Amino acid sequence: MEWYEAIDQVTPHVFRISTPDGSGSGWLVSRSQVDDLCVLATAAHVIDSAHYWEKPIRITHHQSGGTLLLRADQRAIIIDSAKDTAALIFNSGELHLPQNNPQLFQRDYHLKPGNEIGWLGYPAVQGADLCFFQGHVSAYLDRETSYLVDGVAINGVSGGPAFAKWGDDVEMIGLVSAYIPNRATGVVLPGVALIRDINQYHDYADRVRNLDDAQAQQSTPSEPPPPPETETQTRG
Repeated sequence: MEWYEAIDQVTPHVFRISTPDGSGSGWLVSRSQVDDLCVLATAAHVIDSAHYWEKPIRITHHQSGGTLLLRADQRAIIIDSAKDTAALIFNSGELHLPQNNPQLFQRDYHLKPGNEIGWLGYPAVQGADLCFFQGHVSAYLDRETSYLVDGVAINGVSGGPAFAKWGDDVEMIGLVSAYIPNRATGVVLPGVALIRDINQYHDYADRVRNLDDAQAQQSTPSEPPPPPETETQTRG
């Protein structure tokens, strides 16, 4: 499989996520087979301020162009701030979404260094639409359950899907969280992207039955943490 073929498989699951404070990327983890309940994966820092202040979140499905404005009572948000991951749960309504859920990488396994992966997202560059990035796994951080990847992740790409291809199959392996530049010499040099792994998303479809159930489980709003220090990393 060529990368353009893998992109064609992943793109139907990709969303732009916009809030009054900024924008990022996200992707469809799962959708219910009995109703229109959907779960989007994204980076926590993309939506944590909107969750805390009960601000609206606009999601735009890339393939169809369909959009929804989700107010606080129309969604549920489950956040893991330590891992910078979040799940946005909502009813899809009129959105024309793919019927199949994406294939997730096996729980409690991770890719070895040297494996090639790609990721998609909406960079905050004037005129840019959905963009593809690619690199190799440099290391897996066990304690952080995250990958360091020799590739870039610029503002707006946070929350976008990271994926690998095997033969004719594409598997989601995580989401974009941040970019860690090399500043050891006092100047900004190329660094590595930080990709959070997929483990926490395996059971979301089983955890919630409907929106009311999801809202009963959503994270208690808390003041978002300050952004990372610019000398160590920048968020995507």
